[in-house]
Amino acid sequence: MSSPCHLLVEGNPAIVYASRKGEPESIQPVLLPFLEKFWQERETAGEYLDTPECLLAQLIVRFGFEFCEDDFSNLRVGLQYKPKVEYLYWISLNKTVNIWVPEAKYFENPAVGLQGCRQLEGQSWSID
Repeated sequence: MSSPCHLLVEGNPAIVYASRKGEPESIQPVLLPFLEKFWQERETAGEYLDTPECLLAQLIVRFGFEFCEDDFSNLRVGLQYKPKVEYLYWISLNKTVNIWVPEAKYFENPAVGLQGCRQLEGQSWSID
């Protein structure tokens, strides 16, 4: 099962694409502990400048280590939505993650992004 996904960071136009392991059951155990540590370190250092850029860079490192194994084409960064994703994870600067799934509008034109998706009910994760 491939389950491709996008990781999106509020305030950053770059789009992370993972070609496999994108279902919530695979993403949550990696993403939530990572985000908890990320936010903890930002608060400890009192550093908030460039948070979207820093967060995206660290996500790439973490997911590259976790998901790429020996296939480095599994993880990509770009500015365009991919047509075959099954999940989109919106990471907000208010420390929440919302999970979206594409609908017909997205599949017809992925450039519409989240506007062509619906948010999964009850699938919001919060870091506190």
